[in-house]
Amino acid sequence: MAKKKSPAKKRPLKRKKSAAVKKPKAKKRTAKRSAPKKTSVKSKKVAVKKTTAKKSSIKKTKKKKPAVKKTLQKQMPVLLQVGDQSPTFELKNEKNELVSSGSLLGKKFVLYFYPKDDTPGCTQESCDFRDSFSRIQSLGVQVFGISRDSVDSHVKFQQKYSLPFSLLSDEDGKICEAYGVWKEKNLYGREYMGIERTTFLVDENGKIAKVYPNVKVEGHVDQIMGDLAK
Repeated sequence: MAKKKSPAKKRPLKRKKSAAVKKPKAKKRTAKRSAPKKTSVKSKKVAVKKTTAKKSSIKKTKKKKPAVKKTLQKQMPVLLQVGDQSPTFELKNEKNELVSSGSLLGKKFVLYFYPKDDTPGCTQESCDFRDSFSRIQSLGVQVFGISRDSVDSHVKFQQKYSLPFSLLSDEDGKICEAYGVWKEKNLYGREYMGIERTTFLVDENGKIAKVYPNVKVEGHVDQIMGDLAK
């Protein structure tokens, strides 16, 4: 008997590879540059005014002087005037003796305030009084120099220049303030407190007969001699 042929096996069909679906490329977004805002001319002017106002306010605050300085100026002693009663005093001279204003009643005297012993201006002024001392004495007038230097300093100063009159020591500065010669001074832009060179002529009753403020040394004693001779 003839053998029956077995049916041929069907091969599975190969699936064709499906072409990959290409995704559309995303378009690059270009960022839109925002146009600069237009500033109006008016707003610019306002901004300029504000900045200039700020600058001017800063300048004004810088120019203002500290409050301490104002209080100092308010408390500044007032210079005595002609006709005022001479303040009483009791001060030591170069011999360590007390000289009082009470002991000088009935006598005329010159009281000259000077800043410091043995400095150029003060030395010249004191030597001018020394050179004219005999003429001043002949008019019945006594002379006293006064500063805030110590008694020891006055001793050296008097001996060095052979001054024939007394130098009074006002170390605490109370008499300088009483006569109104303790002032705020300025030297090369530096402010400080000190004695303003001033001379007073006091009469027999203890009253101020003449005031010589802010003395210029040259010719000062000659001016006093002229006033005493009147």
